[in-house]
Amino acid sequence: MALATRTDRRPSMARTVWHSTLGKKTVMAVSGLIMLLYLVVHMIGNLKIFFGAGEFDHYAHWLRTVGEPFMHYEWTLWLVRIVLVAAVVAHAVSAYQLSRRDIRARPSKYVHKRPRASYATRTMRWGGIILGLFIVWHILDLTTGTVHPGFRPGHPYQNVVDTFSTWYGNVIYIVAMLALGLHVRHGFWSAAQTLGAGSRTRDRALKTVANALALLLTAGFIAVPVGVMTGVVS
Repeated sequence: MALATRTDRRPSMARTVWHSTLGKKTVMAVSGLIMLLYLVVHMIGNLKIFFGAGEFDHYAHWLRTVGEPFMHYEWTLWLVRIVLVAAVVAHAVSAYQLSRRDIRARPSKYVHKRPRASYATRTMRWGGIILGLFIVWHILDLTTGTVHPGFRPGHPYQNVVDTFSTWYGNVIYIVAMLALGLHVRHGFWSAAQTLGAGSRTRDRALKTVANALALLLTAGFIAVPVGVMTGVVS
């Protein structure tokens, strides 16, 4: 008589966490904070353009030599890119799956109207799509030069000035940065709640930090195209 073998296995801890709503929210929170840290550093680097072409181009070259001689040329930069891509994918997938789960959980009709959410909350989904499309455009414009006529490898200052000398380059960038500000404003506070940092006494402070970060990043990034448009950067 053959013995029946048990083929079902208990799911791993990682799989169990991932399939839970809290797990997906935690992935969203952590990946969002990773991207937020990068954005702050990236904004500070962008502002070097106001110190002239030599300073900005030297900074762009330095990014490719970070960690030498222990790290090979551009290895550190590619490591950062890999981490960012992983964070973006994890954030987007978690957001999509949570959105689908929320839609399936809703009844067909509400007896009472739901409380009106903030503008940032209601635009998180579209803001995420706008930012996703912008990331693709930004890479094709200033990294690979695919959509950038006259792109000059090794001359980041001139490439940035060229981009923001066109009306469409300014419109795409500024709209995306406004969407980023709204995304950060809601996302930072939401991440803090998910990770257990929120409380009745700290909520006001967290919202203040979220608003300040959103304003700082939006203004800092938009300062570059405004600098080109006004002739401060040329």
